[in-house]
Amino acid sequence: MLAGGDRRSIGKSEAVVERLESQPELLRSLVKLLWDSDPKVSMRAADALEKYSRNQRQRLQPYKDQLMGLMSECTQQEVRWHLAAIVPNLRLTDGECRRVAAILESYLQDRSSIVRTFAMQGLFDLSLQEPLLLPLVTDLIRTLARTGTPAQRVRGRHLLKALESKAL
Repeated sequence: MLAGGDRRSIGKSEAVVERLESQPELLRSLVKLLWDSDPKVSMRAADALEKYSRNQRQRLQPYKDQLMGLMSECTQQEVRWHLAAIVPNLRLTDGECRRVAAILESYLQDRSSIVRTFAMQGLFDLSLQEPLLLPLVTDLIRTLARTGTPAQRVRGRHLLKALESKAL
Protein backbone atom coordinates (compact mmCIF):
# COMPACT_ATOMS: atom_id res chain seq x y z
CA MET A 1 0.00 0.00 0.00
CA LEU A 2 2.95 2.33 0.51
CA ALA A 3 5.12 1.38 -2.47
CA GLY A 4 5.28 2.82 -5.97
CA GLY A 5 4.31 6.14 -7.40
CA ASP A 6 6.02 9.47 -7.10
CA ARG A 7 8.15 10.45 -4.10
CA ARG A 8 6.14 13.68 -3.82
CA SER A 9 3.00 11.65 -3.08
CA ILE A 10 1.86 10.21 0.24
CA GLY A 11 0.43 7.26 -1.69
CA LYS A 12 -2.17 5.35 0.27
CA SER A 13 -0.96 6.36 3.72
CA GLU A 14 -4.47 7.61 4.62
CA ALA A 15 -5.84 4.14 3.87
CA VAL A 16 -3.10 2.63 6.04
CA VAL A 17 -4.21 4.84 8.95
CA GLU A 18 -7.83 3.75 8.48
CA ARG A 19 -6.74 0.13 8.45
CA LEU A 20 -4.71 0.62 11.64
CA GLU A 21 -7.79 2.03 13.35
CA SER A 22 -9.60 -1.27 12.84
CA GLN A 23 -6.52 -3.53 13.00
CA PRO A 24 -4.07 -2.04 15.54
CA GLU A 25 -2.06 -5.27 15.49
CA LEU A 26 -0.62 -4.05 12.17
CA LEU A 27 1.22 -1.24 13.98
CA ARG A 28 4.33 -3.39 14.49
CA SER A 29 4.58 -3.94 10.73
CA LEU A 30 4.16 -0.24 10.01
CA VAL A 31 6.92 0.69 12.46
CA LYS A 32 9.25 -1.81 10.76
CA LEU A 33 8.60 -0.10 7.43
CA LEU A 34 10.30 3.04 8.75
CA TRP A 35 13.56 1.20 8.01
CA ASP A 36 12.50 0.04 4.52
CA SER A 37 15.18 0.34 1.86
CA ASP A 38 12.69 2.09 -0.46
CA PRO A 39 12.62 5.76 0.62
CA LYS A 40 9.05 6.14 -0.66
CA VAL A 41 7.88 3.32 1.61
CA SER A 42 9.72 4.62 4.69
CA MET A 43 8.47 8.20 4.21
CA ARG A 44 4.87 7.05 3.70
CA ALA A 45 5.13 4.77 6.72
CA ALA A 46 6.33 7.78 8.73
CA ASP A 47 3.46 9.88 7.40
CA ALA A 48 0.89 7.21 8.31
CA LEU A 49 2.47 6.72 11.73
CA GLU A 50 2.34 10.43 12.48
CA LYS A 51 -1.32 10.65 11.46
CA TYR A 52 -2.17 7.56 13.51
CA SER A 53 -0.27 8.93 16.53
CA ARG A 54 -2.44 12.05 16.69
CA ASN A 55 -5.30 10.00 18.15
CA GLN A 56 -3.49 6.84 19.25
CA ARG A 57 -0.33 8.19 20.89
CA GLN A 58 -0.42 5.61 23.70
CA ARG A 59 -0.22 2.75 21.18
CA LEU A 60 3.20 4.00 20.06
CA GLN A 61 4.63 3.92 23.57
CA PRO A 62 6.01 0.34 23.23
CA TYR A 63 8.02 1.52 20.18
CA LYS A 64 9.54 4.54 21.95
CA ASP A 65 13.11 3.17 22.05
CA GLN A 66 13.02 2.16 18.39
CA LEU A 67 11.64 5.53 17.33
CA MET A 68 14.22 7.42 19.38
CA GLY A 69 17.00 5.27 17.91
CA LEU A 70 15.80 5.92 14.37
CA MET A 71 15.43 9.59 15.15
CA SER A 72 19.13 9.80 16.02
CA GLU A 73 20.39 7.85 13.00
CA CYS A 74 17.97 8.70 10.19
CA THR A 75 19.10 11.01 7.41
CA GLN A 76 15.97 10.91 5.24
CA GLN A 77 14.31 14.30 5.63
CA GLU A 78 10.71 13.05 5.24
CA VAL A 79 11.16 10.51 8.02
CA ARG A 80 13.00 13.02 10.23
CA TRP A 81 10.22 15.61 10.15
CA HIS A 82 7.59 13.01 11.01
CA LEU A 83 9.69 11.65 13.88
CA ALA A 84 10.14 15.23 15.14
CA ALA A 85 6.35 15.42 15.36
CA ILE A 86 5.82 11.97 16.91
CA VAL A 87 8.54 11.35 19.51
CA PRO A 88 8.21 14.54 21.62
CA ASN A 89 4.58 13.61 22.28
CA LEU A 90 5.38 10.21 23.76
CA ARG A 91 5.78 9.76 27.51
CA LEU A 92 9.51 10.20 28.09
CA THR A 93 11.73 10.09 31.15
CA ASP A 94 13.79 13.18 32.04
CA GLY A 95 16.86 11.59 30.45
CA GLU A 96 14.94 10.68 27.31
CA CYS A 97 13.61 14.23 27.08
CA ARG A 98 17.16 15.57 27.19
CA ARG A 99 18.28 13.05 24.55
CA VAL A 100 15.38 13.92 22.23
CA ALA A 101 16.01 17.64 22.79
CA ALA A 102 19.63 17.19 21.70
CA ILE A 103 18.54 15.32 18.57
CA LEU A 104 15.97 18.00 17.75
CA GLU A 105 18.58 20.71 18.27
CA SER A 106 20.75 18.92 15.71
CA TYR A 107 17.74 18.85 13.36
CA LEU A 108 17.77 22.66 13.49
CA GLN A 109 20.89 22.42 11.29
CA ASP A 110 19.21 20.18 8.70
CA ARG A 111 19.29 21.36 5.08
CA SER A 112 15.49 20.91 4.93
CA SER A 113 13.45 23.87 6.09
CA ILE A 114 10.57 21.51 6.90
CA VAL A 115 12.78 19.40 9.19
CA ARG A 116 14.01 22.54 10.94
CA THR A 117 10.46 23.84 11.43
CA PHE A 118 9.20 20.50 12.75
CA ALA A 119 12.22 20.34 15.06
CA MET A 120 11.26 23.72 16.51
CA GLN A 121 7.69 22.50 17.09
CA GLY A 122 9.03 19.25 18.56
CA LEU A 123 11.21 21.16 21.03
CA PHE A 124 8.19 23.20 22.08
CA ASP A 125 6.11 20.03 22.55
CA LEU A 126 8.94 18.45 24.53
CA SER A 127 9.19 21.47 26.83
CA LEU A 128 5.54 20.96 27.80
CA GLN A 129 6.57 17.58 29.19
CA GLU A 130 9.93 18.65 30.64
CA PRO A 131 9.70 22.21 32.02
CA LEU A 132 13.46 22.35 32.65
CA LEU A 133 13.88 22.61 28.88
CA LEU A 134 11.65 25.68 28.69
CA PRO A 135 14.36 28.40 29.01
CA LEU A 136 16.51 26.82 26.28
CA VAL A 137 13.52 26.17 24.02
CA THR A 138 12.15 29.68 24.52
CA ASP A 139 15.51 31.20 23.57
CA LEU A 140 15.75 29.00 20.47
CA ILE A 141 12.22 29.88 19.40
CA ARG A 142 12.82 33.60 19.94
CA THR A 143 15.95 33.44 17.80
CA LEU A 144 14.29 31.40 15.03
CA ALA A 145 11.22 33.66 15.07
CA ARG A 146 13.58 36.51 14.11
CA THR A 147 16.22 34.84 11.95
CA GLY A 148 14.80 31.56 10.65
CA THR A 149 13.17 30.68 7.38
CA PRO A 150 9.77 32.25 6.66
CA ALA A 151 8.06 29.07 7.93
CA GLN A 152 10.14 29.12 11.12
CA ARG A 153 9.37 32.79 11.72
CA VAL A 154 5.63 32.17 11.40
CA ARG A 155 5.75 29.02 13.55
CA GLY A 156 7.99 30.79 16.04
CA ARG A 157 5.54 33.67 16.50
CA HIS A 158 2.72 31.16 17.00
CA LEU A 159 4.74 29.20 19.58
CA LEU A 160 5.80 32.36 21.42
CA LYS A 161 2.13 33.34 21.76
CA ALA A 162 1.40 29.87 23.14
CA LEU A 163 4.26 30.25 25.63
CA GLU A 164 2.96 33.66 26.71
CA SER A 165 -0.55 32.35 27.29
CA LYS A 166 0.87 29.39 29.22
CA ALA A 167 2.78 31.78 31.49
CA LEU A 168 -0.37 33.75 32.35
